[in-house]
Amino acid sequence: MGAAGVALVFVVAAIFAPWLTPFADAGRGVPDLSVRLQGPDGTYWLGTDDLGRDMLARLLFGARTALIVAVGVVALSVVIGVTVGAVAGYFGRWVDEVLMRITDTFLAFPPLLLAVLVAAALGASLRNTVIAIAVSWWPWYARQVRAQVLSLQRRPYVRAVQAIGVPSHSIIVRHVLPNAMAPVWVQATADLGAAVLTAAGLSFVGLGPRPPTADWGVMIAEGRQYVLSGQWWIAGFAGIAIVVAAMSFNLIGDVVRDVTDPRTRGEG
Repeated sequence: MGAAGVALVFVVAAIFAPWLTPFADAGRGVPDLSVRLQGPDGTYWLGTDDLGRDMLARLLFGARTALIVAVGVVALSVVIGVTVGAVAGYFGRWVDEVLMRITDTFLAFPPLLLAVLVAAALGASLRNTVIAIAVSWWPWYARQVRAQVLSLQRRPYVRAVQAIGVPSHSIIVRHVLPNAMAPVWVQATADLGAAVLTAAGLSFVGLGPRPPTADWGVMIAEGRQYVLSGQWWIAGFAGIAIVVAAMSFNLIGDVVRDVTDPRTRGEG
């Protein structure tokens, strides 16, 4: 319940960021050099950054960026991976062989390295960050769904609808995938947290959204030079936000797994 509450706060902050702070302009990147590097106080609860922007506003708007990336990455990865895995598992033979060799080619690269290469090739932007991470993640969903479909298509109810001439696409969508998606939802929930971490990493090395877009990884990159001089809050609060958001989604993923896995329920 605690993890769900933290995740809910994260989502609410992302959606309603402009209305949760009186410094919405700072969240959008408007500087105010008269208050730069000001520590936390009654006006600026989390201090200001090197351009005088309120850190709380930047964190709230950064939550919006993180949520867009996380949901976008997981959605795109699931759509591609489920489609490839379902088609490969259901039709088998040469279709399975071709699609799985393509999948194996992507799996040959470490996911983070592949994401960095794709992001560097496409250029730094919010959209390209989503594409870069999704390109490195969809093969895992494809493998997962293929294994489920290979098992399910041998079930009597699938054989029955095949025997009466139901089109293949209808069988896949209406009879196979609904029973193959449980592990996908577990993985997708946990991957929301991993997407937040990965996106922050890309942003930290300059491959994420461009300034003045509020991004937690960029905040750490910009604030690290001020840590030793005492202005720790720029990088510190952004790092805390990343860790808390990622951990909350990971814990929710564990809960979803416990609920959907009969073996886990039996152990409880």
